[in-house]
Amino acid sequence: MQVKKPVVFAVAGGTASGKTTVARAVLNAVGASQIAYLPHDAYYKDREDLTFEERALLNYDHPDSLETKLLIKHIKRLLNWEAVQVPVYDFTEHRRTAETVVVEPSPIILVDGILIFTRRKLRDLMDIKVFVDTDSDVRFIRRLRRDMEERGRSLSSVVTQYLETVRPMHIKFVEPSKRFADVIIPGGGLNKVAMDMVVSQLHVMLQAQ
Repeated sequence: MQVKKPVVFAVAGGTASGKTTVARAVLNAVGASQIAYLPHDAYYKDREDLTFEERALLNYDHPDSLETKLLIKHIKRLLNWEAVQVPVYDFTEHRRTAETVVVEPSPIILVDGILIFTRRKLRDLMDIKVFVDTDSDVRFIRRLRRDMEERGRSLSSVVTQYLETVRPMHIKFVEPSKRFADVIIPGGGLNKVAMDMVVSQLHVMLQAQ
């Protein structure tokens, strides 16, 4: 019997746009056992050659800050029904840990990240490309809360990073990549009509492959 090819479902959007909410909605609709999850931000390059202070000043919103070639390699292995070891990134220390997470092959490969549509070789592997479109003020408030509560950042550091790198890189890279999306979802995973359409299409593709 011919083994069906997994479906690569990609979710992009600006920082704190609601990509995780979309991912959770898909997970709840099709089941966790059906999904191999690859977050792009697990693939930040490990700059162990730099001090903590130097790492804190890096531009983490530029495509070059991520080891996208490794992500592409992992997707190709999962498409071949092979397990992969995904890096674990420590956002409080701005570096990878020594640990990895084993991700088993599944019918759906879910990839998310702010910059996943900026690389053609990565886009070419995607079957469904969704862009979560959320107002910038909402995204900033969400990011501020997340970085202070979950990543131990100060108010001033979050604001400085947002103004110096996050916002400029969003304008330069993230927003223009929206044109590559198959579906644009205003409001993210809370947009029930859009999510029902996406999940329905996902089920169709799974049955067809």
